[in-house]
Amino acid sequence: MSSSELDPTDLRRWMHDHRADFVALVADLCRVESPSDRPETQAGVHTRLEAALAPLGFDARRIRGRGTGDHLLVRRPERRKGAPLQLLIGHSDTVWPLGTLETMPVVEERGRLRGPGTLDMKGGVAMALLALRALDAHGMEPALEPVVFVNADEEIGSPDSVRHVRRLARAAERAWVLEPALGSEGRIKTARKGVGDFRITIRGRASHAGLDPTAGISAIGELAHWIERLHALTDLEAGSTVNVGVVQGGTRANVVAAEATAVVDLRVTSAEEGERLTRVIHGMTPSREGIRVEVEGGLRVPPLERTPRNRRLWEAAREEGRALGLDLDHALAGGGSDGNTTSLYTATLDGLGCVGDGAHAVHEHIEIDRSLDRCALLARLLLLPGLGT
Repeated sequence: MSSSELDPTDLRRWMHDHRADFVALVADLCRVESPSDRPETQAGVHTRLEAALAPLGFDARRIRGRGTGDHLLVRRPERRKGAPLQLLIGHSDTVWPLGTLETMPVVEERGRLRGPGTLDMKGGVAMALLALRALDAHGMEPALEPVVFVNADEEIGSPDSVRHVRRLARAAERAWVLEPALGSEGRIKTARKGVGDFRITIRGRASHAGLDPTAGISAIGELAHWIERLHALTDLEAGSTVNVGVVQGGTRANVVAAEATAVVDLRVTSAEEGERLTRVIHGMTPSREGIRVEVEGGLRVPPLERTPRNRRLWEAAREEGRALGLDLDHALAGGGSDGNTTSLYTATLDGLGCVGDGAHAVHEHIEIDRSLDRCALLARLLLLPGLGT
């Protein structure tokens, strides 16, 4: 069945009729605190998701995490043989430490649901469940078999789950990433910057800063030159930024520093630019004799780029939005997500989660009615036929 067979007005009405169910599910998920660095806390989120999915005929399997919380893979127990797949991807972990609810409770007020994890991204996970429930209620069967993957380590860069994300993306015809929409305008994320990190260690020679200052070669002094050179690589017009975010060095004020280190963040809009800047940073040399420099690192997360297949997915989403009376826009996001990975293997659209504000901030919230409209959008997207490669 196709989205044209699902009346958009009826679908939006159905979503808003189930507003209380949606709010209750998001609130329930958020009241189970699940920081990335406490693996055992993810189980409580999974238990609630499993209970919500069971009536829809989906099975949920927990995949053991290696050094992280377990991940949740959701699919039908008897998938239609040979049916192509579509992947819905979200995460259960948050940046908020245990005990946050004591000072930042989950509260519904003035059309918003506030609290830790509401926007990033337990609201997005709840959206997937409501969209699947809507299709079931309307007797609609997607042409592409939906598979849901909820990982437990996205907020720390998906170090364990990335292998599962790659495997699922390779098998899927498309991926819908349930990260929050961008900004209060609710823009779809059709591009994301790639992320690189570097560690630069500079070694000089120590001496007494008062008795024999010329005998030393200051690693901190050399690092100061490197910081200027690194920041000069930023090209805002090209969308590339280089930031020295952490510096350390020296032992005492009266000792010429023998060693200093810097941790550097790189953001780029294309893999080509990421490779170029990585070569530049690794190719930088000391400004004076007697200094030794070690550069480690590179591009860790590839950018999500506006590939032809991703653009086709965006155009399809915009058309589905119009059918629902939604005026969708799209934009580039500075941070990375699992969409950066899925885009390497399959058509990907990111930022399909809730509309709101305050991700990772004390005013985190979702706009309930606008997020319900996005649930309707997601339901129609799930009914799209394959769009080719």
